[in-house]
Amino acid sequence: MKTLTFPCALAAAGLAFSAVFPAFAQQPPFMAEAGPPAPPYADMADLVIASPLVIDATIRSTSKIKPAEAAGLAPGATRFYVEADVNALIRGPGAIPPRIGYLLDAAPDPLGRTPKYKKSRVLLFARPVAGQGGQVQLVSPGAQLGWSPASDALARRITGEVLAADAPPVVVGIGNAFHVPGSLPGEGETQIFLRTADRRPVSLSILRRPGEQPRWAVALSEIIDDAAAPPKPDTLLWYRLACALPRALPDDSVASLSESDSAQAREDYRFVLERLGPCGRTGATAAGQPVSGGDGPG
Repeated sequence: MKTLTFPCALAAAGLAFSAVFPAFAQQPPFMAEAGPPAPPYADMADLVIASPLVIDATIRSTSKIKPAEAAGLAPGATRFYVEADVNALIRGPGAIPPRIGYLLDAAPDPLGRTPKYKKSRVLLFARPVAGQGGQVQLVSPGAQLGWSPASDALARRITGEVLAADAPPVVVGIGNAFHVPGSLPGEGETQIFLRTADRRPVSLSILRRPGEQPRWAVALSEIIDDAAAPPKPDTLLWYRLACALPRALPDDSVASLSESDSAQAREDYRFVLERLGPCGRTGATAAGQPVSGGDGPG
């Protein structure tokens, strides 16, 4: 197969790359294929959702780009033009060339050494470069991860969830909240409607009965039935809620409620947040901090 060369057009691509990612933190080193654990679900979901292309690849070669030709390069970092052989296309609209090229900025490792990536197996989260067949652009500075079975499995699972016909919608805010007190002290039900990007219905319901633990569920239709339940952790529905819901009910969501009903709705909303737990997003895959890796041969 003919080896790709670094085309002049990539200099222009490098300018666009720098405009999108003006500063780059350290890219992870790489480990053997046993590899480290996968990054947190939220970090991986951020990458998969942002990436038209998710690629399992092995780096074939790297070429350093002169600092004078690497606009926006962070001090101390090195810009590489990377060629990689595609092992598998995990997400993509169709076939891609068996060899791809892309730009990668990497800071020195903790010992001040320039990272070596040749022969390293990686997961790439990218988009095509318009008019440049075989060239891709990483979607964020941390969008090259060292491959591991755990990371590969998680990327594939999230890709399947995102592309599923019944994938939960993107939550963009909170609509109205309602509370109906029961006939007994401590009894009542709260319903909170969420706003979504495509206007599909999503609502939270919290039911309290005397002497019982509160129960809550999420419904993805206009009707809340007995099948409604809380989302399982580390699923796309859980991510849509845990990583998007605000820390408190907005005032306009409870504006029509009495003071006591408003207070109960706010308490029930806090209960949901506690049960969801933290989103767990570290920002590592966006900022390029180490998430997985190990040293590849030079």
